[in-house]
Amino acid sequence: MLRLIPVLICLGLAIPAGAEGFDPVQERDTFVSLVEGRKLTRFGIKLTVTRDGEIRGRAFGRAVTGAWNWRGGYFCRDLYWGSRALAPNCQAVKRQGRTLRFISDRGTGRYADLTLR
Repeated sequence: MLRLIPVLICLGLAIPAGAEGFDPVQERDTFVSLVEGRKLTRFGIKLTVTRDGEIRGRAFGRAVTGAWNWRGGYFCRDLYWGSRALAPNCQAVKRQGRTLRFISDRGTGRYADLTLR
């Protein structure tokens, strides 16, 4: 379980929600324009989110794979960390400069900040 905690943090499941100074990303096209051709990074994590709905990368030495779509203004994703399935979740997305904040449970849960590189 201890090895899973950092991944949960990066996936928006460990810090109470907040968005002061962040602007909402409410449209799929806006989100795609931000992430296309870039990596989402955080200590120990490097992810690619593709236009066609794929998520891939690595987190703390394990492969991350998954899929996403945009529903009702939310980034909805299914993820696998190694062989472990993480629960599907729809997340609000907010932006401040090169930082994207993903807030779980349609913006009511915990968040993770990832840097665009």
